[in-house]
Amino acid sequence: MGKQQLINYVKKFVSLDEAEMEQFVSCFEEVKVKKRQFIVQPNFTNRHRAFVVKGAFRSYAEADDGQQHTVQFAIENWWVSDINSYIYQHPATLFIVALEDSELLQISFEKEQELKKSNHKFETFFRVIAEKGLAFEHRRILFNLTHSAEARYENFLLNFPNFVQRVPQYALASYLGMTTEFLSRLRNKRTRKS
Repeated sequence: MGKQQLINYVKKFVSLDEAEMEQFVSCFEEVKVKKRQFIVQPNFTNRHRAFVVKGAFRSYAEADDGQQHTVQFAIENWWVSDINSYIYQHPATLFIVALEDSELLQISFEKEQELKKSNHKFETFFRVIAEKGLAFEHRRILFNLTHSAEARYENFLLNFPNFVQRVPQYALASYLGMTTEFLSRLRNKRTRKS
């Protein structure tokens, strides 16, 4: 099931024949991850890029004072990794933890490089998802810099309704750049309105 899910995802970006699709998915390994299990931790090189088949993940950095700053969430059909560590094969700076029992399809850095060298369509696929990821992060940074906390919360609810019930409130608050208490007030205010 997981590999078919990946095939359906890839088809949105590039057109591959059956042999190419088989070559592509054969480079991925199925991995089961338990809730609260880390797939990436600081100081260890992130050697895999992961496609979420089932489950939810949180990627975060920890400040010197111990405060956690959520960088990304990922659920089904999203990719998750410490991209800087993965691309440069340097030690990671992020923690990535499963929020639920989850299933991933992972590709190693080496296998991805081999795929890209073997066929320009694979290179195109990875380039396109990288571009889309970069554009998403750019929009997120600009929105966070130019909008109020309430607007950031409303925007998240509008664009990512599937995430809201699946991520802990403290992690969502961290992602949105606010305290858990402030997020709780926003949620209560919204509930009273409806």
